[in-house]
Amino acid sequence: MSVVIVGTLDTKGEEVGFARDVLRSQGVDVHVIDTGVMGEPEIDPDTTASEVAEAAGTTLEHLRDDAERGEAMEAMGEGAAAIAQRMHDDGELTGVLGLGGSGNTSIATTAMRALPVGVPKVMVSTMASGDTEPYVGAKDVMMLYSVADIEGLNQLSRKVIANAALAMVGMVENEPDVSVEDRPTIGVTMFGVTTPCVQTARAYLEERGYETIVFHATGTGGRAMEDLVRQGVIDGVLDVTTTEWADELVGGVLNAGPDRLDAAAETGTPQIVSTGALDMVNFGPRDSVPAEFEDRHFHIHNPQVTLMRTTPEENAELGEIIAEKLSAATGPTALYLPLSGVSMIDVEGEDFHDPEADAALFEALRENLAESVELIEMETDINDEEFARAMAEKLDEYMQEAGLGPE
Repeated sequence: MSVVIVGTLDTKGEEVGFARDVLRSQGVDVHVIDTGVMGEPEIDPDTTASEVAEAAGTTLEHLRDDAERGEAMEAMGEGAAAIAQRMHDDGELTGVLGLGGSGNTSIATTAMRALPVGVPKVMVSTMASGDTEPYVGAKDVMMLYSVADIEGLNQLSRKVIANAALAMVGMVENEPDVSVEDRPTIGVTMFGVTTPCVQTARAYLEERGYETIVFHATGTGGRAMEDLVRQGVIDGVLDVTTTEWADELVGGVLNAGPDRLDAAAETGTPQIVSTGALDMVNFGPRDSVPAEFEDRHFHIHNPQVTLMRTTPEENAELGEIIAEKLSAATGPTALYLPLSGVSMIDVEGEDFHDPEADAALFEALRENLAESVELIEMETDINDEEFARAMAEKLDEYMQEAGLGPE
């Protein structure tokens, strides 16, 4: 098995060659993938740029002569991803290391995101000190800021690249002393304002013999859970916190995209869903909130996070969307409604308490939910222990009926 290095060898051949040599000096096999489009490689690759282009269904000649830069970068990313995925499936890849500026960072991390969680992924990049979400996505990509541009070898770049290479050596050459129990796994979504609910439900499920993986519902968290459900890593879902749909609908910064709530429905995975934190849309610092929302009601969660209360009209639309998603489920599905508050700050006496908005959400869910979805309404708030335990017990019931529960 080899560590794959993804680099544009027409411009970064010297640096890629240095990283390759550091890895080899530690006894690690290396496979270099060339993603350079414009010129000839400065070192010999193991997979050529032509082969990368062909893996994306195009040719290097087309990308050089006829394509815009964006199209060429996208194609090389697709090709590198296809090659990396094939190598992994064939047992030929043990980790991926990337070096580059914005172009190869996009290409190399596309390849990294095609690989399962747990495969070592290290990206040395000039972009690592900014917004890394487009590169990391919902995967375990490690970003290392290059400090200086990756243009030639010097006392600084040698040290940074060598550190990245040695970090990769450490990951591929050592088996972590982590015990893995063969237990059915439950994916759970959480926000700070739904934490007590999740803690109660999690304690019950783990006592029953399940393993739980909790995802912070910040957009990437929801996408990560959806991805792991599709991979079969997660056997059941306790989707307490569906707040990412509020950001998707209204325009907040923590949206998980329009496919949120699709994975469990399409795969038939048992799921319990609730309305956690649908009272809020998330933004950054207060002065980052778009001007169109200036007349809305806000709650300053901390200096970096501003929450905006959803309106009755938005909640009605959210109810329609969530009901449609759950109604398409092919597996056992229940929706739990906490009629006294969907978050810690939506209860009576707190800042986002708005019975009219909550009522619009609940009514839209009732009106649009298919009969195949079990609907349970409780006169508690979402963080009430009785509510949390009821959801956990129902999921356990579904898992047992599906033959997925603990032995």
